[in-house]
This record gives sequence, structure tokens and C-alpha cells, in this order.
Amino acid sequence: MEDRVLYRACPLCDSPTFADFFTGDCSQHPLYRPELSPQVRWKQCRACSHVFTEGFFSAAASGSIFSRAHENQKVGHDIEEQRMVASRIVERVLPYASAGAWLDVGFGNGALLFTAQEYGFIPIGTDLRVENANALASLGIQAHCQELGALSLGEKCAVISLADVLEHMPYPKDGLRAAHRLLGESGVLFASMPNTQSMVWRALNESNANPYWGEIEHYHNFGRDRLYELLRESGFEPVRYGISERYRACMEVIALRQ
Repeated sequence: MEDRVLYRACPLCDSPTFADFFTGDCSQHPLYRPELSPQVRWKQCRACSHVFTEGFFSAAASGSIFSRAHENQKVGHDIEEQRMVASRIVERVLPYASAGAWLDVGFGNGALLFTAQEYGFIPIGTDLRVENANALASLGIQAHCQELGALSLGEKCAVISLADVLEHMPYPKDGLRAAHRLLGESGVLFASMPNTQSMVWRALNESNANPYWGEIEHYHNFGRDRLYELLRESGFEPVRYGISERYRACMEVIALRQ
């Protein structure tokens, strides 16, 4: 099986000039399947310096990967502890939005939506794992099993969260443009992901212990600077930077729709 569709140009800036950067091993990843290549080949764009995999998974390979999920990606996992983590995210959003529809993309265990609902937001979720969408819907929450770009909602959102999601999208700019379309005026975008410019990332590299080079579901590695550039190119203005509690070496950014 040809497991990846190769990029012919940088997925952020469309430059056709990029070079080999790093080769990781994903064979020990919990979602790895023997029919997939055990190597993750990373490239770097010579024009904008973005680091990305050589390609994104084909429909067949994606189906194989999404047939399973980590325990922490399942609706209701570790609900009490995750409620506390999610509450701190919601409270950081509150100065910019305090009511309205909150769309969580790739909602996983659902903790962020459950908690946003407690604070008075209307929760909406979309996730590519059909079991998750069905589980969330069974709890009375509007749930979709669609890519963000294909999603159509009856109302504009006050908040859209891409919590450790943007790095999973083959073309992140398309995802941000979809978020811009779905947000109301001055709507809030919350995004979190690993930060390649953090000292923790550097330390993990130096000790040959950086798990993200072998992360089977990631197509991109962002630094703060390149993320801010991408947000501005997509119609958002970053207004707050923070450290994410969700995963190692992660950052979180709040940006407003312009």
C-alpha cells in the first residue's frame, strides 16, 4: 500500500524547494500498523523554514490509523482530571468570549466541550473517529464526523478550538480558512501544539528523546514565529501566548478573527 501522498510543494507557502531534514521511527507508536512505513521522513522548506513530513496519509492508510484510538482520545476518558485542565483553557478564553457556540475540532475525550458547556457555551464537536462522534451525540451534544473544511453550521461560532489539531491537517492554512469562515466577527480561535522553539524541544532533541519525530498522526512541526505568520496570513491576529498543559513542549495561542 502506498501510504502517503507526497507533497510537491511546501504545504504552507507553496514553495517547490525543500530539503531532507530528519528521519523518525514510528514503528513503536501505538497506532502503527505493519502495512505502514516505519519511517517518518521530515522535510524543511527553503523559503519559509517550515518543517513537515514528506507527505500525508492516503485515504486507505488514514482508515487504518483511525480504526483505533488512544485511550485518552475516547469520550469521557479521565473526566475529572481533564475537566480541571480544560477549565484553565476556558478561563483563558473568557476575556475574549463568554457565550455562544464553541466548536471543538478533533474533540477526542470531549473534556473541553463538557467544560465549555459548564461555563455557558453551546458545545459543538467534530472528530474524524465515528465512534467518538456517536458517543458525543449520545450525550445530547451536537456532533459531526467531518473534516473542518466540509463542515457547515446553522450559526456562527464564538469560539473554535484546534487543540493539538493543526499539526494533523495536511494543509493547515485550509483549516484556518475554514475556521475563519465559521467564526463570527471578532470570533476567538484557540490553538495548541508542540513548539519547536521551546527549550524543552531542544532538550528533547539533544537527549535523542523527542517523541514528535515519530508521531504517526503529525504532518507538521511549528515554532511560535511560523505559527504567528500563518495565523496572520489566514485572517487572525494572535493576542495571547501560553504554555499548554496537554502535551510535552506544547504552546497555546489565542487569536482573534480579523
